Amino acid sequence: MAAPVYILGGYQTDFARNWMKDGGDIVALMKESVVEGLAATGIDAKEVEVAHVGNFAAELYCKQGHLGGFMAEIDPAMSGIPTSRHEAACASGSVSMMMAGAEIEAGRYNLALVLGVEQMKTVDPATGGDFLGTAAWYDQEAKGVEFPFPKLFGRLGDEYEKRFGLKDEHLARIAEINFSNARRNPKAQTRGWFTNETQNLSSGKYANPVAGRLKVRDCSQVTDGAVSLFLASESFARTYAARRGLKLEQLPRILGWGHRTAPMRFDSKVAESKNNPYVLPHTRQAIVDSFRRAGIADVWGVQGIETHDCFTTSEYMAIDHFGMTKPGEGWKAVEEGVIEFGGKLPINASGGLIGGGHPVGATGVRQALDAGNQVMGKAGDYQIEGAKKIATLNIGGSGTTTVAMVIGA
Repeated sequence: MAAPVYILGGYQTDFARNWMKDGGDIVALMKESVVEGLAATGIDAKEVEVAHVGNFAAELYCKQGHLGGFMAEIDPAMSGIPTSRHEAACASGSVSMMMAGAEIEAGRYNLALVLGVEQMKTVDPATGGDFLGTAAWYDQEAKGVEFPFPKLFGRLGDEYEKRFGLKDEHLARIAEINFSNARRNPKAQTRGWFTNETQNLSSGKYANPVAGRLKVRDCSQVTDGAVSLFLASESFARTYAARRGLKLEQLPRILGWGHRTAPMRFDSKVAESKNNPYVLPHTRQAIVDSFRRAGIADVWGVQGIETHDCFTTSEYMAIDHFGMTKPGEGWKAVEEGVIEFGGKLPINASGGLIGGGHPVGATGVRQALDAGNQVMGKAGDYQIEGAKKIATLNIGGSGTTTVAMVIGA
């Protein structure tokens, strides 16, 4: 049995903020997240033994690589610690967590800083869409294609329609729920977009087409953001809990994880899943792996889910891949209100990526921070009642890299 990995907390920047307009660069983003994360947790920078940075494409958006080298610039007390940067498209944040957690499990270090970061509002939407295309097979799926990822995830919806049938009204309801949830989250990008709980997404700018079957309402946000998270061994967590007046058992930890990689091209994924009940079987397997390692029988062993709704089609996929319904019957969970904030199993109480924001390299870390806050009862206005275990699902590319986790006390 692997050594436990504890989550001590961290800090999320305001995802509504445009850092370039405010005169800030990616280093400023990173610094705020780390400095405020240290303050929020009461951890001293000199206690940090290793740092892992999750980032997708700073070289493209910011002309900056080698992000781990900025730890010593952020706080001189971290000069000399080993650092690394991990890239797995939109799953970069979770992969950085996986690497940090593995080092703690191996006994190399007792306290790791994980930092997910992306500054995306440095370029126009068309250029940004082209940059995001490098998360697919660029030459074959994105080169010369306007907004390639909405097209790819539109095709995920097309595949559902082909196999099972799919109604746009169910996708629209998913968007409505995420925008509504975001209003409760003081760090969510869209928290001030709507004046009340009811949003009309059936007409106006939110109903404008983007690509294929997807409309503006179906798409996650272009976001600047950074999230810090501190992972600890049992020995450090025990000491930390004592000095914070807590019991070790109160601290959240990573109970289970799954990490799978599918073929790069979306066509290859579809061909591979031809005779499988699940459209993205590797995503399904990552989820099952996380449940098995966490010792829970199925999705009903958790009280909430933070999933990767880069588009409404990816959340629709997640509903049946988590096992909330039979394959192709995710619409039932939507119609019956199961996934709503007060429902049987809320999805994206934070607002997710559509409502909360999607700074690509930070999303997986943000999901884990939110999950830990839920378990600790610190999620504020979007606290899920009775949350003891929260599942997360972070996806890179068109379902290429999947990391699933169960976080609980």
